[in-house]
Amino acid sequence: MTPRSGGERGGIISRLLFLMFLAAFAFVLYLARHPLLRLAGNWWVVSDPLQHADAIVVIGDDNYSGDRAARGAELFEAGWAPQVVASGRMLRPYSGIAELIAHDLESKGVPAAAVVTFAHRTANTREEAEALRDFVAQRHWHRILLVTSNYHTRRLRYIFRKVFPSDVTVMVTPAHDSDYDPGSWWQSRLGLKLFFDESAGYLYAMWELRNRGPSSAPAGFVLSGCAETPHVNRRASAF
Repeated sequence: MTPRSGGERGGIISRLLFLMFLAAFAFVLYLARHPLLRLAGNWWVVSDPLQHADAIVVIGDDNYSGDRAARGAELFEAGWAPQVVASGRMLRPYSGIAELIAHDLESKGVPAAAVVTFAHRTANTREEAEALRDFVAQRHWHRILLVTSNYHTRRLRYIFRKVFPSDVTVMVTPAHDSDYDPGSWWQSRLGLKLFFDESAGYLYAMWELRNRGPSSAPAGFVLSGCAETPHVNRRASAF
């Protein structure tokens, strides 16, 4: 039997040490999984410093609990803007999510005269941003405070700051979302879905808007009063 050379023994020891290191690293990751998952969940949540705005804009779609509308009403009550825009896609020619958000705002104490209903037929966040850009320009507003679900804030801010002209200040504030807890999102099926949908949506937004800076070009929407209708009707999507 031929004795093993020093090189062979060294190779075995090196592989053994590597496997031990890999096992230790995996064990550390396992122990730290909850802090890391919480860090990942909170990364999606951004909040700009609050400043007085021309209007608070509650972004559609709100959840079943109406958490976005509740946050919008809270900001109005605190005096951050004189008007609240209920933005939402049309579900029927005569009604849609904007009307539901407006109802929620009024039920939370916002006077009907301070609520502006903005119904539209956009398919995603980018198209909603383009429609609101034209609407804000029509109103001659220069500072808006956007309210959306906590997990949606980072992507929303990225898209709106790409789509809106540079002379309009866009601020984003998160609404607590009863379906998404950044500290335990991985423990529910809906939390997992929202996290991974948002991850894919953000990557897609970065690719779609990669060569685009702030612009005031027309978005291709026809505005009429407080509602808008695009030239093409599309099915709503998460992106």
